[in-house]
Formats: sequence, structure tokens, C-alpha cells
Amino acid sequence: MKKRTLIGPFKQILPMTGIKLKGVISDHELEVIVDGGILIEDNLILATGNFEDLKLAYPKAEIHLLNGNHVCVPGFIDAHTHICFDGSRAKDYAMRNAGKSYLEIAHSGGGIWDTVTQTRKASIEELTKNTIKRANRHLKNGTTTIEVKSGYGLTVAEELKMLRAIKGANEQALPELISTCLAAHMLPKDFDGSEKEYLKMISEELFPILKEEKLANRIDAFIEQSAFSADDIQAYFSKASEMNFDITVHADQFSAGGSKVAVEFNAISADHLEASGDTEIGLLAQSDTISVALPGASIGLGCDFTPARKLLDAGAALAIASDHNPGSAPMGDLLTQASILGTFQKLTNAEVLAGITFRAAAALKLEDRGKLEAGLLADLAVFHSDNYQDILYNQGNLKPCMVWKSGELVFDRHKAP
Repeated sequence: MKKRTLIGPFKQILPMTGIKLKGVISDHELEVIVDGGILIEDNLILATGNFEDLKLAYPKAEIHLLNGNHVCVPGFIDAHTHICFDGSRAKDYAMRNAGKSYLEIAHSGGGIWDTVTQTRKASIEELTKNTIKRANRHLKNGTTTIEVKSGYGLTVAEELKMLRAIKGANEQALPELISTCLAAHMLPKDFDGSEKEYLKMISEELFPILKEEKLANRIDAFIEQSAFSADDIQAYFSKASEMNFDITVHADQFSAGGSKVAVEFNAISADHLEASGDTEIGLLAQSDTISVALPGASIGLGCDFTPARKLLDAGAALAIASDHNPGSAPMGDLLTQASILGTFQKLTNAEVLAGITFRAAAALKLEDRGKLEAGLLADLAVFHSDNYQDILYNQGNLKPCMVWKSGELVFDRHKAP
């Protein structure tokens, strides 16, 4: 028999329903269910509405009674992270704040290659443990789905080690992990050949194993002066498309060009976009590619934010992700970063919350989460408050008191050690 649980009463529920995927959102468009309840059947939402009405309509449902004021929103979705790694880049942070550039740090032995070196030394067990620990910390901040990239291996064997670690972590971590192959993160310094030769090797040798072991269905690439050019990546993405991988792109972080490639290959998302100008914004707005802002990288690097306001005004779909990584975005606090981006880019509460719920789900091609409505996963983030506006107003300082993942109460701050 299916288990039914009615949770409530909530002072407010924000189901995030009835809102378009693309463009501007007014706060007036947010539906707010007052004195609400959420009825869960196994791992899915069966109904939302007035708590007392649901109680009468489903008298046999188990009641999870809430005392005091609570607000419920969909579990957050972090659509871009690099939380599978080993080592630290604290030295990079100090050098950057002392005036060194991203490229200068890389040339001095820091940067991505430093993390590659440290991650290669780690065992698969160590990487799995690291990933679980970081993922569970995200969950305590309300994030129930996390995208996790490889890209610190940069050989077939080491990329497989990372992706197998991510798969293993997903079996044990509280949030759900969505893996992405980022073997095209940079040309490894120990590869004896050109960028195109490296990409050809990866696509021929690694891609089939990804399919065989079901390690990842998403292929990412860093299109940038320090990584791969738009020309370099053409054959790589063509091969990925032929093999029915979804494509996503690290685009326009320091220079424009990557977003154009993302649109040309019908990528699911184009992420970063700090260097996007009017031309790139127009291309993204006219496409089905989700624009993903990564304010954590802007904070970590001390550079401009993604032009989120312009993207929304042009009609683009905007998601917001943490980019949690050991180099440019070590904070890894999605809610804090999204709140700060909203302040600097003048985003409505509705636009920020959409960016870390259903629009973030779209950036991962997930249709079963990101909203609180019947038939979707019962992923809930619950806050002690009587006003949903407090969530962003406190800029990440207000943490969830409870988190449900797929209908299970997986975190209760009242009972946490």
C-alpha cells in the first residue's frame, strides 16, 4: 500500500507554478498558498492546498504536524558544480587578492592544473567520500539536486575515476547527483599533442565507456583562451551529438564566443556568461539554451557578474548555480550567492527563486522537480518564517530547518547534532 503523508500547516507555500520558463518575472506572479499543506504519496507530491481541506479530503494520511511558522519552497537545484576534487587552492585565493590574474596564477603552477595534480593522487574512495561530504553540506542549505562535473582527471583513466566516484557518491549522498563529463576542461600539460588531438582521443576512447557504464549523459567543455577555442571544439561536440549526449558549455567567462557555440549545438545550457555582450545576449534569448549565472565565480575572482538583468529583459531563461569548485568559487553556498546576484543585478524575488528551482531544473533537462505540484518529486526546503521574502532578505543566513528529498525527511535541524 502506498504511504501518504500530509505535511503542514505552513504559513506560506510557494509552489512556483504557473510561471513561464523564459524572461522577466514579477513578484506578483508568485502564487502563495496560505495556511497550506503538502500531501505526499511515496516519493511524489499528490496535492497541495489548504491544510485543513487536505486533512478532511485524506483522513487516512499520516500527519506530519508543524508547530510555529514555516514557509515551504521547492528544494533548490544547483545546476553547475565541481564538488568532486581533492586538495585546496587557498594559495590561489591569496595570490588573486594580492593582484595576480587568473592566467598569471595558472602560469605559476596554480589554477586548474594544480587541482588536477591533487585529484589524480586521490583514490576513488577518497573522491567518493569528499563528494558525499560536500553534497550533504549543500543539502543542509536546501539543495536537493546537484550537478557534479569531472574535469580534474584529464586522462581517460582519471576521468573515469572521477565519474565512477560521482556515481558512487550518488548512491550514498542525501541529494541526487547529476554527473557531467568535463574532460574538455583544459589541455593537460602532460599530453603530447594538440588540443584537437586530445579532444579526438577523449571522444573516441572515453565517450563509449560513459555510455556503457551509464556514468554521464552530459558533455561539457570550457571554451576560452586558456582552454579550447570554438574551432577546436567543433568535432568534439559533433561526436557528442551523434552519440546522443546532452551538451552544455562553459561559455563567455573571460571572453565572448562560447555562447555562440552553445546555441549552434543546441546546448542545454551556457554557463558563466560574465563576458557576454549584447550580441551574445540576443543569441541566447532567441534560443532554447538556458543561461546559467555563476555568481560564486564572480565573487571568488572579483570580476563582473553575469548580466542577468539584461538576459532576462531580452527574454532569456536564467538559472543560477554555485559553481562550487576549489579555485574560483570555494564558498559553495547557492542561496547566499543567488541573493547577492539579485542585489547587484536587480532581480525580483521571483526571478531569483525561479533561477534556483524550476529554471535550474530545465538547465539539467529535468522535468520532475523544481515546482511543488502533483506528480513531481516531493523535494521540499522548509524555513522558520512567516514570510517567504525572508529567505532572500537574509542573504543565505536563514537556513532551512527541514529538507525533504523524494518524500523522505532527510534533514531536521531540530534533531541535527
